[in-house]
Formats: sequence, structure tokens, C-alpha cells
Amino acid sequence: MRRIVLAFVAAAIGATAVGAQNVAVIDERKKLLKDMGKATKPVGAMFKGEAEFDLAQVKAALKAIQETAPRLPPLFPDDSKTGNETEALPVIWDEKADFEDRFKKLAEAAKAAEASITDEDTFPDTWKQVMGNCSGCHKKFRKPKS
Repeated sequence: MRRIVLAFVAAAIGATAVGAQNVAVIDERKKLLKDMGKATKPVGAMFKGEAEFDLAQVKAALKAIQETAPRLPPLFPDDSKTGNETEALPVIWDEKADFEDRFKKLAEAAKAAEASITDEDTFPDTWKQVMGNCSGCHKKFRKPKS
């Protein structure tokens, strides 16, 4: 009987540790995605004509994308499919190579845009291309907002 209780306690501790790891990785990816969103939001307002063009802010957003995008794929391990209010859809793990490749393409597009965007005239078309990477991924791999 004692062995059964010890086995149960060990299993419960192990499950708690895995659950805590699951929550931590989901929290980390949510934080990074939110930070990237904060960096791009003001630039989105510029794109929509709701704010004045600011090249320095555009470059900062592009740099944030370049730095953040490569850090995201490892934050979607198999044990993080559910929990902690994740908006990740199961298709991420079914099409993992495509999902991870999209982050690579996003970082590459941001790097290319950093060199291409030099003023307000070169901004709109290039920014739209960069953001197309984000929206394409959101449509396929993220739960729709209610």
C-alpha cells in the first residue's frame, strides 16, 4: 500500500512539474508575441494614416521583429498545445515545419524591409509585405478573436 501511495505522489509531482513547464513556455511565447505587437502597433497606425510617419519607430519595430521571430518556434513544444489560455491552434503541431518556416520568413522580411524603407514613400508597400507574414500566420495558426 505504501508503494502505491508513493507512486501516486511521485506521479502527481511529475505532472505538476510538466504542467508548470507548460504554463511557463506558453507565458513566454505570449509575452514575446505581445511585445512584438506593441512594437508594431504604432507603425500600423502610421500605415493606416492615423499617425505621422516616423522612420526611427519603423526601424525599431523591424528590429524587434528580427530579434523576436527566431526566438518563437522553440516556444511551441508538443506539451504546450493546451493550457493557460493559449490561442495556438492544433494545426501548429500538425504542420510544424510550415509554422516554423513562417517565423524565419518574417525575420527575413523584416531585415529586408529595414534596408528598403528609407522614407515615407518606400514605407507602405514594404510594411504591407512584412505584415502579410503576420496575418497569414494568424489566419492559419491562431484562434480567431471572439
